[in-house]
Amino acid sequence: MFRKLQYVLAGAVVGVASMFMVHSFAAPKTGPVDDNAGTYRSLALFGDVFERVRMQYVTRPDDKKMVENAINGMLTSLDPHSSYMNAEASKDLNETTKGEFGGLGLEVTADKEAIKVIAPIDDTPAAKAGIMAGDLIIKVDGKSVRGLNLTDAVDKMRGKAGTQVKLTLLRKGVTKPINMSLTRAVIKVKAVKYRVEDGDIGYLRITQFTGRAYEDLARAIADIQAKVPAGRLKGYIVDLRLNPGGLLNQAVAVSDVFLNKGEVVSIRGRNPGDIIRYDARAGDLTRGKPVIVLINGGSASASEIVAGALQDHRRATVLGTQSFGKGSVQTIIPLGDDNGALRLTTALYYTPSGRSIQGKGITPDIKVDQPLPKDLQGYNVNFGESELQGHIKGNEETDKGSGSAAYVPLNSKDDMQLQKAVKLLQGVEKNPAFPPDPAKDVLKQAMLGKPDKADDNKPGAGAAPTEAE
Repeated sequence: MFRKLQYVLAGAVVGVASMFMVHSFAAPKTGPVDDNAGTYRSLALFGDVFERVRMQYVTRPDDKKMVENAINGMLTSLDPHSSYMNAEASKDLNETTKGEFGGLGLEVTADKEAIKVIAPIDDTPAAKAGIMAGDLIIKVDGKSVRGLNLTDAVDKMRGKAGTQVKLTLLRKGVTKPINMSLTRAVIKVKAVKYRVEDGDIGYLRITQFTGRAYEDLARAIADIQAKVPAGRLKGYIVDLRLNPGGLLNQAVAVSDVFLNKGEVVSIRGRNPGDIIRYDARAGDLTRGKPVIVLINGGSASASEIVAGALQDHRRATVLGTQSFGKGSVQTIIPLGDDNGALRLTTALYYTPSGRSIQGKGITPDIKVDQPLPKDLQGYNVNFGESELQGHIKGNEETDKGSGSAAYVPLNSKDDMQLQKAVKLLQGVEKNPAFPPDPAKDVLKQAMLGKPDKADDNKPGAGAAPTEAE
């Protein structure tokens, strides 16, 4: 039996670090004979149309672009997450999921006709050159960034480590533009930002599930434990809001940080036997401290796996609003010879209790809406899988759909969801959903012969676990 090395990916709709793993899939068994003759006739038709366009279109078209667009059109007609990536896009995806790239080390945002620096990352070329928060980048290598979108401007600043780039900046209080030359370096993006909240709570914000997520999370927890005595530490807030996804193995590893045993997630293909289960191992790094997970409409894919696993095992209380609802898995299939890769939907994933969140999302145990500021009122900031045209309809999807507002205030004092979590952990407020009832852990219920109702409809229930390589 032939085996092909492929990449498996599950993430939100566009521009994200999606859930991603290296896995070997057995080639599918030969099924019923399809109408091969009809298929080849259709391919012949495509060839005929392609040749006529090449020869008769008013201007000479780019053959390579036409083929790429045709392939992409075929894939995007299947669902919103299947697509073709050319060599450059495939390389960008690899850099994003790896969590490191050649660049300057700047967190930036678009600001009218310039690029505004949010902050330089510590110990990077940008920080060493003295670039400051609030600086406006107006030129890169002597060319204006005016008219460029944020992605294109960032691409111009990125590049191979060791190469140089020239920036022109405007700084408040400085009358003339500042010109500087920087040497790019390998920038490692931190997947976890953390702090001690109110002196007795560990706040852990996972921005995306890159290859550094588990490592950064473990380091953050250890640092918090070193700063706050165990007797004073009330618990942890795990913020997954606006986290679009990431590597599958990192989603499993992050869930495992808080669990001692039990299934984390299962992925199931179109054939009944195509099931892979991922389990937690012994060792709760948080030492059993209470956990509250924050989600909103920007929490997708890998974020939903973590939230769903901790919710099903009653290890954490989930607080916020309905998550994005992306429960499909994409396989990244390299095409070789610099031909890019296919991103093809190959499976759906299920929480430990057998829930499919495709088109539905994770429902929080405690719903807390975040009011929008005046400048955003009237705008649609709701995001959800169920709104995407051509999405795969989930087996638990309803007319209510998935998703909610994807907004988090910059000032933590205005963050109603965060403040609610702090009050619950400190005991200032009470709620029946916090702490969660451990007797309702899906693992314990299964051991007692009382599986969750969702298990009755669990696809492939009782099938032997499939080993991931």
